[in-house]
Amino acid sequence: MATSYRTKATTTKKTPTTKKAPAKKAPAKTAAAPAKKAAATKKAAPAKKAAPAKKAAATPKKAAAAPATAATAPATGSGEAAPSFSLLSDAGTTVSLADFAGKRVVLYFYPKDDTPGCTREACAFQDNLATLQKKGAVVLGVSRDGVNSHVKFKAKYSLGFPLLADTDGAVHRAYGAWGTKTNYGRTFEGALRTTVIIDEQGRIAKRFANVKVDGHADQVLAALAAL
Repeated sequence: MATSYRTKATTTKKTPTTKKAPAKKAPAKTAAAPAKKAAATKKAAPAKKAAPAKKAAATPKKAAAAPATAATAPATGSGEAAPSFSLLSDAGTTVSLADFAGKRVVLYFYPKDDTPGCTREACAFQDNLATLQKKGAVVLGVSRDGVNSHVKFKAKYSLGFPLLADTDGAVHRAYGAWGTKTNYGRTFEGALRTTVIIDEQGRIAKRFANVKVDGHADQVLAALAAL
């Protein structure tokens, strides 16, 4: 009977050991790690997408900050103060309207050096230059050509008066000598052949618009005689 008791006791001790065998719960921690990374990724993504919104908002501010340029009405009527100017001449010096205070000025605008109509107009003023000077007037030719072009044009026809380079057209616009033109059915912006007589007080005494070259020098002489 003693032997039988020992056998049962041994069996009873081994039974608890078998129940402690369940697998460890380590995989649960491994599965949780990707979940945390995924959550972090979702939170970070919206921050990157929000950056372009700030740049887009900045663009309208720059556009709104650009100052508006007010248009200045050109001087086109008799009795108005002649707009002041300072332009480079064919001699390479700066010529200003103020240089001729107390004198009459025949300021004529023409489209381009050494073209048929502009050449005839320049030569007509040259032919009458002595008479114009006797009437107390100086002649100034203005176009958008550069100084080098003026030098060649003046030398070619032996012109005895300054040619001024209004390369940006600002003086043309100030005197109403720039606008819409039509040539051979084509419409474009360009110089309008115009002559302005400025009196001794610096005011516009006479303005000739849409000048016809032939006989124009005689018109200017007649206008000076009537002042």
